[in-house]
Amino acid sequence: MKVLIVGAGPTGLTAAVELARRGVIPTVVDGRDAASLFSRAVGITPKSLRYLEPAGVAPRLIEEGIAMRAANVYLGDRLAVTIPIRSRHAGFPYLLGLPQDRTEAILAETLESFGGTVRYGLRVDTVIPQDRGAVVEFADGTVDAFDIVVGADGVRSTVREAGGFDYPGIDLDDPWSIADVDAANWRHAGEFSLFRAGPGRVVIVAPIGTSRYRVVATTPDALATLPVPMDVTNVRRAATFELAVRQTSSYSRGDIHLAGDAAHCHSPVGGRGMNLGIADASTLAAAIVDGDLENYSPIRHRVAAEAIAMTERGRRLITSRRRAPARFFAGLLAMLRILGPLRRRAGRFLVEF
Repeated sequence: MKVLIVGAGPTGLTAAVELARRGVIPTVVDGRDAASLFSRAVGITPKSLRYLEPAGVAPRLIEEGIAMRAANVYLGDRLAVTIPIRSRHAGFPYLLGLPQDRTEAILAETLESFGGTVRYGLRVDTVIPQDRGAVVEFADGTVDAFDIVVGADGVRSTVREAGGFDYPGIDLDDPWSIADVDAANWRHAGEFSLFRAGPGRVVIVAPIGTSRYRVVATTPDALATLPVPMDVTNVRRAATFELAVRQTSSYSRGDIHLAGDAAHCHSPVGGRGMNLGIADASTLAAAIVDGDLENYSPIRHRVAAEAIAMTERGRRLITSRRRAPARFFAGLLAMLRILGPLRRRAGRFLVEF
């Protein structure tokens, strides 16, 4: 069986590792000249670690990552509540912080241990569906036929466009920002923190290494929006980005299948983007080997739709500029602070939904 995976991010690499582990060595291509050194998604859930356990990836991620055992929620510069993060499932029960480039590197090394590799610098020009399989034209002029093509090439997916998939949804107007920083003596080392800094102004800080943090905000300048001091000693990367909330109607057309951001995208609230992609990829790899591809799209579409609906409710609540949602959010935090069982339930929800 000839399988082509387009895209060597966490989604594509997970699909490749899971296929290779089952005896199918795929062709993996990526248009980038080399593996990315930037960290984008950073939070890995216990469920994702369970998907990555059989190939031996999970222990390496855990060894290198930061266990986030609590979530702090601020109203302005005042700590409103600290929520313990702990899954009910056995194994690693916390949220794991790790830069995406390290997640990709560990996946790529695992793929090589199974006999696979990634060919960087090779862009796909088009994918031509056939009655069975698809013909792929590459930017270097080569043409090849594959039994199955997996599009894991992100929100601007060439595979999705060439395969005739739709991608309905909305684009959000306000730009968000991101900063990858080194900071000494941060007040919540090893913990996730969310700050509601004012109407429509939200900042998230997550540890991704020793004295290294990811800062994300709903404004053009993440660090400037943070309402408490942060002793930043080095800015590794800072950028703005635009948000969209989209999902293709079907993840499969013939022998072309989509996974990760090529199939769905949403806001970083809830930290589910990369984790949904890992789950897509693992499910798809098993379906390819087991001959159960007809169930892949309906199963993953339903799961992603539920996650998108949940993250959108959360985004609208915490970013609303209106007084009523702000008061509701403050009241919810007060209830969590007073009621221990509710607080523990919220902590489980953060890593399990």
